[in-house]
Amino acid sequence: MKLENYITGNWITGDGNGQELFNAVTGETIAFATTKGLDYKAILDYGRKVGNPALRKMTFHERGNMLKALALHLRNHLDKFYAISYKTGATKADSWVDIEGGIGNLFANASLRRKLPNTTFAVDGDSHNLSENNTFMGTHILVPKEGIAVHINAFNFPVWGMLEKIAVNLLAGMPCIVKPATVTSYLTEVVVKEIIASKILPEGAVQLVCGSAGDMLDHLTSQDVVTFTGSASTGLMLKSNPVILKENVPFNMEADSLNCIVFAEDVTPDMPEWNIFIKEVRKEMTLKAGQRCTGIRRIFVPENKMEDVWKEISKSLSQTVIGDPLNASVRMGSLAGQTQRTEVKEQVQKLLASSQIIYGSLDSVDVVDADANKGAFMSPVLLMNEKPFDAKEVHEVEAFGPVSSIMPYKNAENAIALSKLGKGSLCSTIVTADHKTAQHYVVNAATHHGRILILNNECAKESTGHGSPLPLLVHGGPGRAGGGEEMGGLRGVKHYLQRTAIQGSPTTITAVTDVYQQYGKGKNPGKHPFTKYFEELEIGDQIITEKRTITSEDIDKFADLSGDHFYAHIKTTDFKDTMFEQQVAHGYFIMSMAAGLFVDSYEKNPVLLNYGIDELRFTKPVYPGSEIHIRFTCKQKLLNDKRVVENPEDFKRGDDIDKGIVKWLVEMIDETDEVTGVATILTMVAKKNQQG
Repeated sequence: MKLENYITGNWITGDGNGQELFNAVTGETIAFATTKGLDYKAILDYGRKVGNPALRKMTFHERGNMLKALALHLRNHLDKFYAISYKTGATKADSWVDIEGGIGNLFANASLRRKLPNTTFAVDGDSHNLSENNTFMGTHILVPKEGIAVHINAFNFPVWGMLEKIAVNLLAGMPCIVKPATVTSYLTEVVVKEIIASKILPEGAVQLVCGSAGDMLDHLTSQDVVTFTGSASTGLMLKSNPVILKENVPFNMEADSLNCIVFAEDVTPDMPEWNIFIKEVRKEMTLKAGQRCTGIRRIFVPENKMEDVWKEISKSLSQTVIGDPLNASVRMGSLAGQTQRTEVKEQVQKLLASSQIIYGSLDSVDVVDADANKGAFMSPVLLMNEKPFDAKEVHEVEAFGPVSSIMPYKNAENAIALSKLGKGSLCSTIVTADHKTAQHYVVNAATHHGRILILNNECAKESTGHGSPLPLLVHGGPGRAGGGEEMGGLRGVKHYLQRTAIQGSPTTITAVTDVYQQYGKGKNPGKHPFTKYFEELEIGDQIITEKRTITSEDIDKFADLSGDHFYAHIKTTDFKDTMFEQQVAHGYFIMSMAAGLFVDSYEKNPVLLNYGIDELRFTKPVYPGSEIHIRFTCKQKLLNDKRVVENPEDFKRGDDIDKGIVKWLVEMIDETDEVTGVATILTMVAKKNQQG
């Protein structure tokens, strides 16, 4: 059987047999993969001309809901995916991380739509007033690039590696080509077949090639984006492609690195952190048979605890059942293939130049329900290097399998220095119960690690662990780790968006961005904006309230009501050597009074509730006798999806109301026309003709 490539809207096979793919457990042939004969220029152009315009026309909310629908669809086909995943050597736990972890990534990125507007572009960051008279300003917008994302993925996570990347580019509004590592591409193909069959994505949004990348990178343009996960040497080769350099194509690399774990000096055998550490090392060495870009390769332990610790790790590893992943007792399956096993053993031989094996073997392994020679099985290998500052190999050579090296350190500074010898990693962990130790390590080691886990008894039960990157946090690292960032919530989305500075008058920038800019011209709403439904509100709808004179009695009453008797709010205070001339009104009183001026409060209206206050600032003291009025403007409208509940018991009042979030700019202005305070309030507003 030959794997199919999904390109230019069709499933096709390449020419010839191509590369033979094997069942990692039995050694039997599964399929052949080839991209020979494919026209990569046409494939890239198809994505740009068909997929890109379709995605760019969609809003962030539409794209986010598309991801959610796709995740729900894939969740209905888990049994099919698991059945294929076993052939990669993965246990049920390994497959769960790959398959359901990948689907979870779709859900997580879908939820980011709530942080984005229901438009095809977004305003990025704060706006800036650039003139004395408030007529000239600037801000930034983000728009989807007009190219295509090319994802070149590693063999270890054929599902998660794809879904964690496409979730981000699709939310941003860019199509992609997925190029999985050939050795496990048969699992990726099965998942993509379900994605295409669902018809949830617009045509051209995702294409798949199973085999060599050929000359694909030679046809890139400056509007395209390349992401790569794999070895640092391969990444460097790809990143150096002349077209990528000439066109300045963004290249995001996440390379395998020599990640480390530090066993802090404060941990003793009677503390829960002792066992937490042992379990974490064993898990990281055996999950996915150690084939993880985030896997622990270097273990740093205080020199006076070395013997006790390595013996405990060895004992834990000896209890790990290895064999056919279909056997329920098996906790570690095989490597992805014979080639991978050969490469791991070759790398271990390099490490043995300055280290010794203290647990495991390169020559034999006991397996359950399998043939150790036909399958790509390997024993976990724990090495010891007693002079880590003198040995280069242990900080430069990575054996991408169930292999780690344990090393001694003298003190905290020693441990930090050793962690940096890897020249950049995706992740580091410190196991400690002492917060000062944790802070010292994090602050001083962070320059060389993309993520640091502080693991102790407080978080161990719910911690996702050393090796689990999370979709809302940055995944990447400096130096050897590639210098890139994958995921990271909105940070990850921005890799596929062009940031452009725009300048003009506040009124013009309001019209361009669909977000009201302070000092722009307001619109007469015709009636109080609180009487308008969500759809009826227009950005810039503005009212100017009547004035209210602030009295000393008002301030006294608010102090009594709130209990806030700060000296500046007491009229008998001697104000010499203070920042104030006399008794000053509470900022929160002015904000509360503002609500009394702008709220239309006598009858029910579409405003359901006050959702919160952002960016509240008090910019000028308000003294008794000041006359305050409010300029109240509709700033931005955000969709708020109806909450979907599967269990009726989870239903809450209001879940059935179709509604949106409206941001309002509140400017508190005194008799001199100066702003004394400013805030953004959020209200939940019903939609017209909503069915409740």
